Amino acid sequence: MDLRDRVAIVTGGARGIGAAIVRRFVAGGARVVVADVLDEEARTLAAELGDRASSVHLDVTDVDGWRAAVTAAENAYGPVTVLVNNAGIIVWGAIEQVAPEAFRRVLEVNLYGAWLGIRATLPSMRRAGGGCVVNISSTAGLMGYANLGGYVASKWGLRGLTKTAALELARDDIRVCSVHPGPIRTPMVAGLDESTVADQPIPRFGEPDEVARMVEFIVTGATYSTGSEFVVDGGVATGAVPAAEADG
Repeated sequence: MDLRDRVAIVTGGARGIGAAIVRRFVAGGARVVVADVLDEEARTLAAELGDRASSVHLDVTDVDGWRAAVTAAENAYGPVTVLVNNAGIIVWGAIEQVAPEAFRRVLEVNLYGAWLGIRATLPSMRRAGGGCVVNISSTAGLMGYANLGGYVASKWGLRGLTKTAALELARDDIRVCSVHPGPIRTPMVAGLDESTVADQPIPRFGEPDEVARMVEFIVTGATYSTGSEFVVDGGVATGAVPAAEADG
C-alpha cells in the first residue's frame, strides 16, 4: 500500500512535525489539507507543494471549524481517508504555578481537539470505505514529566482515546494508532540546548522527518496494527543510561 490517492488532513500542519508529515505525504502522492491557525505559514507551505496541497484555517477546539475543514477537503479532493491529529501546545510550570485556564487550554487543544477531529472526519472515512487516524502523542503519554502537568495529562489522555477509537472504529475498517515522539527539533523545544538530550541512549534531538516517516509507515505499512503505540524518542522512554556511561 502507498499514499497515492489518499486524502489527508494534518492539523498543526504549517510547521515542525506537521509540516514534515505534509511534505512526506505529498511526496508520496497524497492530497493534503494543511490545517492550522498559522494561516500565512500554512498557505506558504501549500503553495510550495502545488496542487496536491491546500490550506484551511482551523482551531482544533472549534466544532464549526472542523466541519468547514472536512468540507474543504471533500470539495477539493474527495472523502478524507487519513487524519493526523498533530496540533498541540505546551505550558511549563508546577501544578501550583500554572493558572487553571492555562491547564484547561492544553487539554482542549491536545485532547479535546483530537476527539473533535475523529468525530468530524468519521462520516467522510466511512464514505471512503475506511481510513487511518494517527494521533501524535508524546513520550509524555508514556511517562511522567515534572512541571508539565497539563501536557502529560493531555498526552496520556490521547493515548487512551486512541485505544477506545480503535475498538469503536475497527468495524468501519478505520485504524487508529498513536505516535510518541521524544525531543524533536521543532519550535516547541527552541529554548532547549543539546544538554537536554545528552543522557539519552541516542544523544541528540530527533528530526521532524523521522517522525513523519513513522507516520507514513503507520498509514501505508502497519496494516495489521490498530490501537498501537509507535515510539520515536531516541530511547527516552526505555529508561536511564547507566551513570558510568552517562559520565563517559
